[in-house]
Amino acid sequence: MKAGVIGASGYTGAELLRILSTHPGIEVSMATARQYAGEKIASLYPSLAGAYDGAFDVFEPEAAADSCDVFFLGLPHGESFKVVKELAALGKPVVDLSADFRLQSPDEYEKWYDTAHGAPDLLSDAVYGIPEIYRDAVASARLTANPGCYPTAALLGLYPLAAAGMLRGPVVVDAKSGVSGAGRSLTLATHYPQIADGMQPYSVAGHRHLPEIRDQLEKLGGEADVVFTPHLAPMNRGILCTTYVRLQGGVDPAGLRELYENAYNGERFVQLLPEGACPQTKAVQGSNDCHVALGFPDGGSTLVVMSAIDNLVKGAAGQAIQNMNLMCGLEETAGLAGPGLFP
Repeated sequence: MKAGVIGASGYTGAELLRILSTHPGIEVSMATARQYAGEKIASLYPSLAGAYDGAFDVFEPEAAADSCDVFFLGLPHGESFKVVKELAALGKPVVDLSADFRLQSPDEYEKWYDTAHGAPDLLSDAVYGIPEIYRDAVASARLTANPGCYPTAALLGLYPLAAAGMLRGPVVVDAKSGVSGAGRSLTLATHYPQIADGMQPYSVAGHRHLPEIRDQLEKLGGEADVVFTPHLAPMNRGILCTTYVRLQGGVDPAGLRELYENAYNGERFVQLLPEGACPQTKAVQGSNDCHVALGFPDGGSTLVVMSAIDNLVKGAAGQAIQNMNLMCGLEETAGLAGPGLFP
């Protein structure tokens, strides 16, 4: 099959190109970048020199539809609407990595993204793309909303509890992200002297991924009051979520481990770590894996759920390819089975 990557010049687009270059069932026939149109892909990303010798294209719907079977959109929020509408009209399956179709309420979208939703009629067609939770829906979807990186890590940590109806109180999600999560655009916050050798919280009053986490937990059956605090960490890649959940009736370590084991039994990309182990961002770097661990503070009624992912892979490009595999009837693990890079 032939894939098009629309908006291929950002970190997520480059990661899509990297992973797709070794996918056994996919050939990238189009990679677009308005700012870099005509420029060689390898000149912007020398790491891709051995895989791509072509240049970035300009996106033209009819030409793209003629040359591609499936599309990945790596566009900023607020820019995917038009492209999704054009490709949907042409009958092409799309995995959208922006936030434009993650929230089902146009009003909620406008509140958090400061712009009116440009395609509210397509919201009901969009499937939220965490395969471990919504596999069957993704497999039959024509438009998949690829989740945000923070929500992916948080929701994979909390999914078994939500599905079991055990989230009935405050949930505190303390998350750290690598700087690549902020994208390629230069800002003072991601300037090397600002971020190196230190770490800081941000968007404490409300991060755009908060409604995504909250909406999905409610959809899964949780009734939690979610407090989400992201932090910018001095690393290129990775997300580490440490989530605190107060459980009524106390904590049953054996029962909770069994709950998580049953939820993720047979899942290739979610590993429940052995008792007493803690996830490390370094251990999942470059992989589509999510490492989950449970902590049981002595004598308390609080469960500590820890999860780690690579924000550019399971948090973006890798999960998008996993979704595409399901949508196109390919092996779900195709192109993604490699382990993480360590050290």
